[in-house]
Amino acid sequence: MGCFWSPEALFGAQEGVIQTETGYAGGTLKGPTYSNMGDHSETVLVFYDGSVLPYEKLLDLFEKHHNPANTNDYKGRQYQSILYWSKPEQREAIRLWVERRDTEGLPERASEIRELTKVYPAEERHQKYYLKRYPDALTKLLELYGSIHAVQSSTLAARLNGLAKGFTNRSRLLEEMAGWDWEAPERLREQVEAVKRIRW
Repeated sequence: MGCFWSPEALFGAQEGVIQTETGYAGGTLKGPTYSNMGDHSETVLVFYDGSVLPYEKLLDLFEKHHNPANTNDYKGRQYQSILYWSKPEQREAIRLWVERRDTEGLPERASEIRELTKVYPAEERHQKYYLKRYPDALTKLLELYGSIHAVQSSTLAARLNGLAKGFTNRSRLLEEMAGWDWEAPERLREQVEAVKRIRW
């Protein structure tokens, strides 16, 4: 889907996504970095609750938010369009997705389809890129979570990164947070207050 900054924000804005992480995958080079990616491609890992967000919805987002013809072969394999699966039910959903595209007479699929194997996390500066452009938001999250690693792996940071890019808004986020029953009530109140006080 091109540069991993925008897809991470897109997926992170979706209700049902628990965590996102940018990284490098699909290649053979051990220990890739942004300056030495080898044959890997920029990748976004999406951890999600399938009872809230079906995998098919993620496929729709993947399909609607990029044009493989514009990314493939640009900068080698760095921006290659790749759709990974890690579970048999995901592989089946992809098969049905491809079948639907063929039935509807859509252009030949230009995205690779591969099993997810090894993913190398991207450097810290590439995690939640849009959120980090707002120092006040990051400061308030660090007060809540205590470390940059804890911030980056939180559901709240995934949503705020999507908000910073414009894929969601504060009202929608606060409405969703009212149903976050996995958070202790006091902890959730702290998060809600932090979101309300962020200066964008």
